[in-house]
Amino acid sequence: MSEKYVDYTFDDGAARITLVNGDRGNPVHIESCNQLRDAVLRAKADAARVIVLAAEGRFFSVGGALDGFATANDPEALLLELAEGANRVVTELVRGDALVVSVVHGTAAGIGFPIAAAADIVLAADSAKFSLAYAKVGLSPDGGGSMLTHTLGLHRVLRLALLGDLLTAQEAYDAGLVARLVPAEELAATADEIVAGLVTGSREALAATKRLVRNVAEPTPESRMRQEAESISRLVGSSNGQEGIRAFLEKRAPRFK
Repeated sequence: MSEKYVDYTFDDGAARITLVNGDRGNPVHIESCNQLRDAVLRAKADAARVIVLAAEGRFFSVGGALDGFATANDPEALLLELAEGANRVVTELVRGDALVVSVVHGTAAGIGFPIAAAADIVLAADSAKFSLAYAKVGLSPDGGGSMLTHTLGLHRVLRLALLGDLLTAQEAYDAGLVARLVPAEELAATADEIVAGLVTGSREALAATKRLVRNVAEPTPESRMRQEAESISRLVGSSNGQEGIRAFLEKRAPRFK
């Protein structure tokens, strides 16, 4: 039996999907992606009005599990499979009728950032942080990371992606990404309050509103994420991509050619 990385519960119109590999920082790999997508599809089958995406442990997610790419026989194929798996998760969240609420504490890094940002409503603890530090390991964003430009703006996303800066919860709130910013101890109660309000609304009206607004912001997310997947998989097979991953795992500065 495979290890459990995602927990699913459903009650009163709300599907709660929780990343439960908190001891390791909820890294994203092929199996966790598969379990996450299965949970989202289960919510769809249950006709969930709201999907709540949360995580256990200190972090929302530390991002992709890079150790596998340092030893893989074909890191390019492996990363393409992972990126496309993450893309399917994001596509289901964005395209589905259920309203998605992400509950972010700690850090949402790498692919964990765009997965959290794929929600329609992002709630965050005031201590939360967001990171797109792909360039530091010789890679490019995936999972919809480039589409954050629609919310955060061109030059802020370039700063995050190229310089590896952290986006604080306050900055994310000021930019419009985070809908509610609260002390960490109030995060769960705030999420419950918002979800309770959403599940009593008109399912048809809320779903129609979500489709209309999202289609204006990004009418073709699938093609954008496919370009991201091809880019990051190509880079991971390069000498600089492999050096970046080894340096990250060895906790040293990379020596890019």
